[in-house]
Amino acid sequence: MAESAAPGSFAARVATAVAATGPLCAGIDPSSDLLQRWGLPDHPAGLRRFGSACVEAFAGVVPVVKPQVAFFERFGSAGMVALESVIAEARSAGLLVIGDAKRGDIGTTMEAYASAWLDPDSPLAVDAVTALAYLGLGALEPLFDLAAPQGRGVIVVVRSSNPEGRTLQEARTDRGRGPAVEDQLLGAIADLNRGSRAGTVGAVVGATLEPSAFPLPELGGVILAPGVGAQGAGAAEVGALFAGCPAGSVLASASRSVLGAGPTVAGLAQAARVARDEMAAALS
Repeated sequence: MAESAAPGSFAARVATAVAATGPLCAGIDPSSDLLQRWGLPDHPAGLRRFGSACVEAFAGVVPVVKPQVAFFERFGSAGMVALESVIAEARSAGLLVIGDAKRGDIGTTMEAYASAWLDPDSPLAVDAVTALAYLGLGALEPLFDLAAPQGRGVIVVVRSSNPEGRTLQEARTDRGRGPAVEDQLLGAIADLNRGSRAGTVGAVVGATLEPSAFPLPELGGVILAPGVGAQGAGAAEVGALFAGCPAGSVLASASRSVLGAGPTVAGLAQAARVARDEMAAALS
């Protein structure tokens, strides 16, 4: 049975924000192609102008934005300064920020990643960060430990929308006799969300996929659902896949389908509004 998120947790913060606007996470993905289409230089200054336009357009329209870190990292330190600026602007505008960094390692290296993305004193501090569990979900403990007391989150890639990931994600554990890797991960995340870290750990579940064996309403954390728009998933697919999930727990994620409406702030805001309303109707 689906339960509401623990008060003060990242899941609860997302649910509150979704209730105020709608269930859409808007990507901030300043690729070379989009910068060119927007008439911006493929340069750190272009990244900042791109990000600022997105923040202005999305504030008050969607609850969450998701900068894709790779598009900033490619410019080295200057790109990361631009990312810091975009994160600060977004949070000042009242938007929750998911850093799409997909980090994953072990030991002190994982502790350093946690400090970079979740320590409130870090210039890169976000409300949640995406992570990879290929080294084991337990290796992400430093992220969980730092996130939980602050009401921040960790969103683990479990069922991605890219076809290349399916062979690994659907592989059977226990020499082919156990559950699929993705279902085992979802179950382990649900266990974490029943304890002291309730509402801290979420999952990436592609909106283009068929239902999994694990009952998603029991996850206990935020579900980030990529694949909306440019990758083919629409409101019908989102509504069917996430039926029964608690209100405010699912964030449909749209990037290219919304960003293609730029460069004007008005165009971006309208595209986000349309996608948001479609997702809200599907998930109601």
